[in-house]
Amino acid sequence: ETLGALGGMATFVKRGETVVVKPNIGWDRTVEQGANTHPLVVRAVIEHCLEAGAKDVRVFDRTCNDPRRCYVQSGIQDVVEGMKSERVKIEHMDRRAYQDLDIANGKDLTRWSFYQPALDADRFINLPVAKHHGISTLTLGMKNIMGVIGGNRGRLHQNIAESLADINSVVHSTLTLVDATRILVANGPQGGRLEDVRLLDTLIASADIVAADAYAATLFGHRPEDIPTIVAGARRGLGSLDLSPGRLA
Repeated sequence: ETLGALGGMATFVKRGETVVVKPNIGWDRTVEQGANTHPLVVRAVIEHCLEAGAKDVRVFDRTCNDPRRCYVQSGIQDVVEGMKSERVKIEHMDRRAYQDLDIANGKDLTRWSFYQPALDADRFINLPVAKHHGISTLTLGMKNIMGVIGGNRGRLHQNIAESLADINSVVHSTLTLVDATRILVANGPQGGRLEDVRLLDTLIASADIVAADAYAATLFGHRPEDIPTIVAGARRGLGSLDLSPGRLA
């Protein structure tokens, strides 16, 4: 229903295209703990990509905890492999596939390392989970892009708003679909306590990453203009804070 409000996945993915679906698989946490994108949301998005005619769908993330444990504990590896489709692959990121790139008009970062397969895909679908973050207040679509960059990611937290705007100016999300089926309202981004998880059964989708993040912020009781990352994204022309009907679903 969420994608249908935007014209369906065929609006974003065309027949024969290679698609990257980028969930948050960053943490060695179970589905119930809400630190990673829900595996059923990941599966549904992949299914819609295949129905739209995608040639290949690739799923990956640069995790914070041990990647093997994160892929399994999150439930995402099981659902992707369970689809048993030759057109779908969940893969561990190849350290040889990062490339240093200049960031035109970068404010905090003028050059950084990016995962080339994320840039080479015809379509990049950004699939974050909505949750609290101790440094950036929230981690949503713009911050989910940290999963396809290399280098010392801790460096970005020194000026997180401008740094995220910089990397999002390089990695363009064709579609941002925020998983707010259950949100982590405290002790993010890793979480761990079930009492910090609130069930909302909500999905937010937009071709405008800033608008998607802006609406997601309201689920936590925040005004979008109070979240520096969202403000920086809008100021840098990555999207709009305008939440009027039709901009997202």
